[in-house]
Amino acid sequence: MNVILLEKVRNLGTLGDEVSVKPGYARNFLLPYHKAVIANEANRARFEAERAELEKNQTEHLDAARKRAESLDGATVQILAKASEEGHLFGSVGVREIADALVAAGFEASRSEILLPDGPLKQVGDHEVHLSLHPEITVHITVSIVAEQ
Repeated sequence: MNVILLEKVRNLGTLGDEVSVKPGYARNFLLPYHKAVIANEANRARFEAERAELEKNQTEHLDAARKRAESLDGATVQILAKASEEGHLFGSVGVREIADALVAAGFEASRSEILLPDGPLKQVGDHEVHLSLHPEITVHITVSIVAEQ
């Protein structure tokens, strides 16, 4: 299925690119979240008419993400969790706990921005976590997990 991207999508393309994707990806993600439209003549004409406004919106989102990145880059948050004497957590620390700790520390963050490629954190100590604020901007923060006494 061919679609026209309305914004930059990670590992797919940038604004205005016409790309071929699997129908399920288009139906379940790109189209409902208004990241793309189906590539046909009517939508191509509508996209060209709205191109300047879409580019302006994209630069505004990028600037806002850069400002957030300046405050978040290198930040450290501390999370208390129950752990064994060896340092293994009873349970794990996932994106929800990290997002809550960031908000409690005064930062603006959502769960969808937090990337944990190796899965939830299950050890006491300092862990480097990546936040994807924009497809072009990734920030590194430190999550310090401390055992509750």
